[in-house]
Amino acid sequence: MAVRSNFSQNNQPSMDPLKQAIGSTVKAIAGKPDLEVIYTADKPSLSGERIRLPEPSRRMTHNDVSVTRGLGDSMALRLASHSSDIHGKFVPLGNNARAIFDALEQTRCESLGSNRMIGVGDNIDAMLEERYLKGDYAHISNREEAPLEDAVALLARERLTGRKPPESAQKIVELWRDWIENKAGEDLDDLQNRIENQEKFANQVRNLLTSLDMADELGDNPEQDTEEEAEGNQDQDERADPSGDSEEDSGEQEGAPQDEQLSGEDQDEGETEGADSDMRELGEDDMSSEADEAGDEQRKDLPFTNHAPRDEYRVYTEGFDEVITAEELCDQTELDRLRGFLDKQLSTLSGAVSRLANRLQRKLMAQQNRAWDFDLEEGIIDSARLHRVVIDPMQPLAFKWEQDTEFRDTVVTLLLDNSGSMRGRPITVAATCADILARTLERCGVKVEILGFTTKAWKGGQSREAWLKDGKPAQPGRLNDLRHIIYKSADTPWRRAKRNLGLMMREGLLKENIDGEALDWAHKRLLGRPEQRRILMMISDGAPVDDCTLSVNPGDYLEKHLRNVIEEIENRSPVELIAIGIGHDVTRYYQRAVTIIDAEELAGAMTDQLADLFDENINSPHQGRR
Repeated sequence: MAVRSNFSQNNQPSMDPLKQAIGSTVKAIAGKPDLEVIYTADKPSLSGERIRLPEPSRRMTHNDVSVTRGLGDSMALRLASHSSDIHGKFVPLGNNARAIFDALEQTRCESLGSNRMIGVGDNIDAMLEERYLKGDYAHISNREEAPLEDAVALLARERLTGRKPPESAQKIVELWRDWIENKAGEDLDDLQNRIENQEKFANQVRNLLTSLDMADELGDNPEQDTEEEAEGNQDQDERADPSGDSEEDSGEQEGAPQDEQLSGEDQDEGETEGADSDMRELGEDDMSSEADEAGDEQRKDLPFTNHAPRDEYRVYTEGFDEVITAEELCDQTELDRLRGFLDKQLSTLSGAVSRLANRLQRKLMAQQNRAWDFDLEEGIIDSARLHRVVIDPMQPLAFKWEQDTEFRDTVVTLLLDNSGSMRGRPITVAATCADILARTLERCGVKVEILGFTTKAWKGGQSREAWLKDGKPAQPGRLNDLRHIIYKSADTPWRRAKRNLGLMMREGLLKENIDGEALDWAHKRLLGRPEQRRILMMISDGAPVDDCTLSVNPGDYLEKHLRNVIEEIENRSPVELIAIGIGHDVTRYYQRAVTIIDAEELAGAMTDQLADLFDENINSPHQGRR
């Protein structure tokens, strides 16, 4: 094995020894030697048997190292101590109760490691201090700004480990301590005796939630279900062999280890509940679809406004919405004709766009250049330095070793506004930019998905007819039939999908635009992708407009929903969101956005925005408004 120098070619200290040390420690704590630990600029996360940690800076302080180690230790302890099967069995149905339940389970895992290894506890202390410091919780003044689940988790951690809450989280604890202690202090004390057993711990957490007046969010009692199931199995066994008392006893003895083994297998399969850097949100993120369906009743007696405001957006009916491919909307002959028309329109524009795309390609390819460490003691013989040995036989041989230059696999979604206001030059420019960028990024190993959004009808469609038939109930919500179009999926090569973009030239396709639901749809498609980095670019010419919906709802109904969706993606999602507005200011909606006056500027704006995102010198995708 080659021995590398601890300094890179530019005489900066190498981070490889630190990465290897942290990775080895994480694997040892998790008890999984095959665990993959990678370092990226994305949010730290746990997904299956892969842990993502922040890329170490060459100017890391001692605290930075502790925070990184704390993140790794926290995820490793969850892998080692958590069973998704048991968690799913006891998890409450309501959103508020679920948040506390998930936070306490993560606290249990972290406390187990903190009690057994002092260094792990110190690292997790540093991680928590950094987390609440970034959240600016030291300056909050009321309970509405203090997450209740964090307060409960910190008080439980104080009992389980004896460690005080972080300084940056003191305000959270102070605001909630008296209320929690009065209602559930004894339940918190009882957690200590159950920390080693996840099932007993989870059952005690449910008792704690009952004390916090959340009994209506718990759902069915899992212990009662287990007892009923056990009684049913016993009755079945007795009917099968009524005389076998001794065999029944032996069957019980043999069943225990088998159940243990099964739960271990389930744990291996079920622990891939994708994790965000904030490990308190592991369960909440993984089970968001279930949370949407259950426990939606709003509690009026407790101030649970620490969560994101409930979105009052409604859809009257989704029965007439469609997600459709370009091939389903138009036959191949018509697509070829429309593509030819598009190419004719682009004869004067494609050259300028191609030059910008080539500039983007050079930037991306430059990041994939090979780099080497020289003058090593072992490795590959450096032929360029062999002359030194010829001149002086006493000179040692020089070796070199290629540096690890990982170009993260990336997927980019281009979401194009297909509303009527884009008709003419704007939609033509948008189509050609999407076409050329897809081709360019594909050359660089970056997958591209091209989506469009519009409605099936002007001023409402079948949804509005159903509403009229039902007697025009008040505040019906969205009253139009959505049409979401897939021009090119991420896994489809550009050469197979190029004709589909001609569909945008079809007369009658462009109608109204409901941006919020389209953005949410594209975002969910990206979340299902396996790539490490996911980028969503919205291209629109203004605010969402649907005359039928706005005529029977508040005037800012669609705009408010769009803002809620944007806020959710920008603050709680690993997807990097950027937007380009054509002729209208979109910087009031998006943190990272640019507004152009003329559609001719679209190519430059798209390439510049993507180039900035791919520039490794940019530490965060959210740099404020431009």
